[in-house]
Amino acid sequence: MTRLEERNQKIIDAIVKKAKRVCPESLALIGIYGSFLTGDIYSKSDLDLLILINDDSGWQLGCTFIQEDEMVGHDLYCTTWDNLKDDAQYNHPNISKLMDSKIVYCADKKYLEKLEKLRNTVKDKLAVPLTTQDYDKSLNYLEEAYRYINIAKHSANKTKMLEGIGAAIYYLENAVAMLNKRYFRLGVKRAYDELNGMEKKPDMFCELIEKVISAPTVAEAKENLMYLIKETTEIFVKEGLSLGKTICVQDILEEKNETIFEDNESQNDSNRKAVTAHALEKTYEEMFSNWRNKMYFAAETENRHLAFMSLLSFNAMLSEISSEWRIGDYNPLSGYNPADLYATAQAFDSTLKEYLEEYKKIGLEINRYANIDDFVCDYLYS
Repeated sequence: MTRLEERNQKIIDAIVKKAKRVCPESLALIGIYGSFLTGDIYSKSDLDLLILINDDSGWQLGCTFIQEDEMVGHDLYCTTWDNLKDDAQYNHPNISKLMDSKIVYCADKKYLEKLEKLRNTVKDKLAVPLTTQDYDKSLNYLEEAYRYINIAKHSANKTKMLEGIGAAIYYLENAVAMLNKRYFRLGVKRAYDELNGMEKKPDMFCELIEKVISAPTVAEAKENLMYLIKETTEIFVKEGLSLGKTICVQDILEEKNETIFEDNESQNDSNRKAVTAHALEKTYEEMFSNWRNKMYFAAETENRHLAFMSLLSFNAMLSEISSEWRIGDYNPLSGYNPADLYATAQAFDSTLKEYLEEYKKIGLEINRYANIDDFVCDYLYS
């Protein structure tokens, strides 16, 4: 067993022990997904777990923390049966946690049977050829992409433009996956590998995405984005005709032609609440866990797509927090440099360090441990 595998086993054992002590009926099963399932492991890989709970008492099993000896963040969050039932509807392609998790603990055989029933529901959906209902699901993602392309196209603010581009790419990737009746198994790191393996997509689809996010100027990025949506739409038109359905791009454009509000100023404090420790608790740790090491891995492997999409998600989380709470103004997308991913990663770090000041203002401490053994000792009895 490797050092990382030993660490992972200690985390899993701790969750099981705590469940037996504080909520013996709550924990249904634990599964491993993500890099430790796919084999895409490196020194900073954290553990992605399906911690499936039966009731609200199970929420106390969740924990987010930073392990200092490895400089790795762990986000141990719980999943409910309702979450998995929603995933089993296959309304989105991000269902690997449901479909692929390797079960390493099960409290009762009935829970495994229940999980397999949900998995089989999805397998049955994926086993039949594309239906008009499937097509409509995928078309919903294309339509959302048009909305964000509209934002990107008309935004004078570079940050808003990048937000629009990133969201548009996200929805286009999801649209293509749904059109192919596939789901993403390998994570953002290997999104291109999976997309390249799909049949119904524009020629050079990933190369077209790369041209958008590597463009040196705003004008080129917008131009490349418009070509990407044009090529993707043509695939949807072709597939729609094979099902006896037609789509009118103009109708989509008119429907998604929302008024775009440029918000270059600070948030209106009158609409936001004063920050509390409860409001921000574990947010820094979650940001660290989700994206910090991904940014440097992207730089090391020259994975521009991973860097851009991670930075976009980081920006979205900060925006969500700042829309409700009176924190400072953060603009992590301003640090995106497609020609220098190390500089981009360092800019991410600077923003994360700046956000840490929000903790200090309200006396909130980072939830961190020197090593995994220290975490286990505290976790079991907290």
